[in-house]
Amino acid sequence: MSDLQNKHPEVGTCVELFAGGGGLAMGVHNAGFRPLLVNEYAKRAVETLQTNPMPGGGDWPLKPGDVRELVHEFKRLEGQVDVLAGGPPCQPFSLGGVHKGTEDERNMFPQMFRAIQEMRPKAVICENVRGLLRKSFEPYFSYILNEMRLPFVEREPGTTWEEHNELLEKLLANDSVPLAERYIVKHHPVNAADYGVPQIRQRVVIVAFRADLGVEWEEFEPQQTHSEESLIHSMREGGEYWGQGRHDSVAPAARARTIANLPRLDLDSAKVQEKLALQPWRTLRDAIHGIDEFEGRPLPFVNEDAVRSKQQVGDISDHFGWPGARMYTGHTPNLLDRPAKTVKAGVHGVPGGESVMMMDDPSFDGSGYRYMTVRETARVMTFPDEWTLAGPRGEKMRQLGNAVPVKLAKVFADAVAAALDSVGALNKSDGQQ
Repeated sequence: MSDLQNKHPEVGTCVELFAGGGGLAMGVHNAGFRPLLVNEYAKRAVETLQTNPMPGGGDWPLKPGDVRELVHEFKRLEGQVDVLAGGPPCQPFSLGGVHKGTEDERNMFPQMFRAIQEMRPKAVICENVRGLLRKSFEPYFSYILNEMRLPFVEREPGTTWEEHNELLEKLLANDSVPLAERYIVKHHPVNAADYGVPQIRQRVVIVAFRADLGVEWEEFEPQQTHSEESLIHSMREGGEYWGQGRHDSVAPAARARTIANLPRLDLDSAKVQEKLALQPWRTLRDAIHGIDEFEGRPLPFVNEDAVRSKQQVGDISDHFGWPGARMYTGHTPNLLDRPAKTVKAGVHGVPGGESVMMMDDPSFDGSGYRYMTVRETARVMTFPDEWTLAGPRGEKMRQLGNAVPVKLAKVFADAVAAALDSVGALNKSDGQQ
């Protein structure tokens, strides 16, 4: 049974801002947190949240619209929120954006800080692009972390962020702010593939706990569970990647091509041996064939006729062909036996190479390529098959590109739940959601 259908024991409460198509919200909810408020601005993403029930049933407590217009809702929830989660719009910091940083009006981190001030959550989970860690943004990223550490020290009107950061650093150095008004903050550069997501997705996850709770986050922070080395080792001739009914039907020529392109592993290296003890990275082929959360249910094969006529294939929504796939300079295809490339939203949907896959048959549709279906893309984002997306294809792909993989979100939410539980800080319920 998928996470969308499972009932989850309630471990606490949460609020989700910038919910988008629901990846982070679903992952946090799957960890057992009951949402008290969910906010999203984009029309199609709102429709997606309105269309799909919460895991286990019930409607999302959705407050659509501009987060800046939620002027009373946060304060009403003061003291009731275990986890505040959100991925503030990342365009100011994304490598695909315009590199404006703090000058960009789409920077919504100040709204996250306002939510912390008014709700006083016990913990915060914030996901964003790895571009935040670029050298050019290092000073401002340090400021983001300092504001989260001291969210109740408000920035004076007319004060620059540099001036405010200088004040915050002095207060932190003096250790003069009461524990109840401080947060312990740590950021984690992550690759989603290292946690079982069938996609290379480099992100940064910021986790914060109210300092007066005494949480020892280091005991609970997520550790890598999957590795590239283990995938490579499992693909050697006769390896388990191809056997046990998993991918044993792959054409010998396609299998041989994959194996021929594998790098050699230094099996005498202690670091390699450490990585081999982990599970293999999950691949695009794994996602399509239904490995892990998809319970072995493969997606139906998309043939050339379905591609040319945009046909729906099978009864799982959004699994239809799409014509026109091609490769050109600067774009390389997804390979079936690697994690998918990073799913991107793009300015006009998904750019060419990011959603094109190389087929086993090099003569497929005359090129050997086709576009990934929306459902295949949803699978590499670990969205359950029952989750439907609103809008035309481009808008659906945009929602997926902007989302947090559900599985990655749950990994961090589970760890936060365990950390809060260790100090008896959760608003638990004995019932089921």
